Amino acid sequence: MGVYDYKAVSLKGDEVSLDAYRGKALLIVNTASKCGFTPQYSGLQELYEKYKDQGLEILGFPCNQFGGQEPGGREEIEDFCQVNYGVTFPMFEKIEVLGENKHPLFAYLTEEAPFEGFDVSTPGGGKMQGMFEQRMPEALKTNDIKWNFTKFLVDRKGNVVKRFESPVTPAELEPAIENVL
Repeated sequence: MGVYDYKAVSLKGDEVSLDAYRGKALLIVNTASKCGFTPQYSGLQELYEKYKDQGLEILGFPCNQFGGQEPGGREEIEDFCQVNYGVTFPMFEKIEVLGENKHPLFAYLTEEAPFEGFDVSTPGGGKMQGMFEQRMPEALKTNDIKWNFTKFLVDRKGNVVKRFESPVTPAELEPAIENVL
């Protein structure tokens, strides 16, 4: 199976086959509205506006599994994203990215792009590493998503190219995005 074999439900309630994005570069992100990383929506929107005409699609997947930071329903999530961050990239229905109810797309993504650790040379990466070492050391040994705003870059052929952990800002993704466009 590949990325194009999966389906998801949009915030509007429509089932969308990821095959609709065949031939485009994808940035797939698990998101949340009440997270310290939520301001990354602005950077993601900037990336979308800058690169969408060159073939980039950003797909946002809200998730409430990390600190209960996405408690809202479809309309609330959509309104929050549009009003606060002007999000125009495709957003999907809230899903789970961990556990037995993990969305199949995210099971695939985490298998294709395993967890390689946090970049502890950055303040955000060091902070995340410390938090996990202190509170959830076993989680560092799995490929599961660690927190909101984990990002997966997929090339135009549907290959998962790279995984970027939560502290990596959208602006830091530009060189990698340009390489797949």
